[in-house]
Amino acid sequence: MVNTLPGLVDTHCHLDFNVFDENLVNIRESARSAGVWRIVNPSVDLESSRKVVAMVETFPEMFGAIGVHPNDLDTWNENALRELRELASHPKVVAIGEIGLDYYWNKSSHAVQKRILRQQLELASELELPVILHSRESNQDLIAMLLDWQVELAAANSPLAQRPGVLHSFSGSKEEASRVFEAGFWVGIGGPVTFKNAPGLQNLVRDLPIEQMLIETDAPFLSPHPYRGKRNEPARVRLIAEKIADLKGLSFAEIEQRTSVNACEMFQWREDF
Repeated sequence: MVNTLPGLVDTHCHLDFNVFDENLVNIRESARSAGVWRIVNPSVDLESSRKVVAMVETFPEMFGAIGVHPNDLDTWNENALRELRELASHPKVVAIGEIGLDYYWNKSSHAVQKRILRQQLELASELELPVILHSRESNQDLIAMLLDWQVELAAANSPLAQRPGVLHSFSGSKEEASRVFEAGFWVGIGGPVTFKNAPGLQNLVRDLPIEQMLIETDAPFLSPHPYRGKRNEPARVRLIAEKIADLKGLSFAEIEQRTSVNACEMFQWREDF
């Protein structure tokens, strides 16, 4: 393990959402008080991507990801890739995301979702940035696309083949986790792992290798117990780390350090920020 890191990393939250506008200063202070050292803020569309890039210039602890979410593909246009490429040139943009497939809401056809996901995966390849992936009732198709993409990365000797991305808020099976792990992908674990009615996810986390695990809040969504149903915030990533420590029989300090090291390896942010 590398030198001791100063705290927790929330690898997925949406502080650019308007729900945080009125008390963002307090939200950030609460996160610092809870030991949160760094935050990764994915985008959901072009407007969100622009806002995130502006925010990372102001907030030292925040790093951004830019991309278009599968439920926001009505915002996609012929200039989207060009603008995403330009936004990704910012030194604090560390990933392409949140991208993926969503067959629950089906706001765009499966064919359209796959086509635009493929375009954003190709952008990630070009820029050598990992991807932050959303999947809802679409794991079979998403994993198939990701495995094909990883083969292409390996064939091209891309350094991204060693850290292609993370499946955010993972809730798949152990078999699915094994398949994505073998291809170098990692999983993000969030608030649902603390829910009393989530024994399947808890058993999965017990078995997953900590070396390929990230922790996240997905704020303002998926607030962990005992705040379930309330607006989430980055400070609560501490509750997720505590639950994972309990499930795996490790100390909180071990989970804090290992998941923070993992985040550094995945996102490779510059140490001078």
